[in-house]
Amino acid sequence: MSYPQFTVRHRAWLIAASVGVPLLVCAGLSLFRSDISAATSVLVLVLLVVAAASTGDRAAGLVAAVSAGLWFDVFLTEPYGQLAIDDANDIEATVLLVLIGAAVTEVALWGHRHQVRSSRRAGYLDGVLGTVENVSLRHETPAALLQHICEQIELVLGVAQCRFAPGPRLDPRVALMNTQGVVTRDAKLVDVDRDGLPTDEYTAIRVSRGDTIVGHFILTAAGAIARPSLEQRKVAILLADQAGSVLENPAP
Repeated sequence: MSYPQFTVRHRAWLIAASVGVPLLVCAGLSLFRSDISAATSVLVLVLLVVAAASTGDRAAGLVAAVSAGLWFDVFLTEPYGQLAIDDANDIEATVLLVLIGAAVTEVALWGHRHQVRSSRRAGYLDGVLGTVENVSLRHETPAALLQHICEQIELVLGVAQCRFAPGPRLDPRVALMNTQGVVTRDAKLVDVDRDGLPTDEYTAIRVSRGDTIVGHFILTAAGAIARPSLEQRKVAILLADQAGSVLENPAP
């Protein structure tokens, strides 16, 4: 099970821990409050918020920040054991704890998203390079290479199915993805980021050899809406371009 899948599957437990762990830590710190400064306690609680935010769940990070501020007030500020603060410095520390916790959550989520994007780009690059190598070495038949390209396009775009259709003709009802990754249908732009690829009709990626259209990769997005980013669509175009080489120089 991957890390994001684990987080999603155990989200209820994660939220519960985001509430309960700060409570337990604050209760423990209260036993030593005469020896530990408020600033030290705040730093310990910020670490808990960072741990919650590092799961990639914004709600967990924010809940941990609010919970930390709440229990810091109850256990570590006077009057102890009450949801009230008499000292202005303690009020400032509590507010800063919540604000810093929320800010740290957003920074951690930004880092998490950046890491996911970097991993995705590395995966795309590996797929393209692997396909180029297969096409160049010609260890497989043209049909097998075309099938490999189809599988890579399915993976990159998140579509249900991809198949290669030889020949220059294309049903005018089919949407077309151009070399820039832009999708049009009936001469109108399709907002893929908002609406996804068409689900009621195919989407095609044209394959050319020089100025000659030799076929199309036909994409099926029925069953689930696929919203590939422009970057993903451009990677799919690069993959589809390899088919031109396969068809130009078939393996002996």
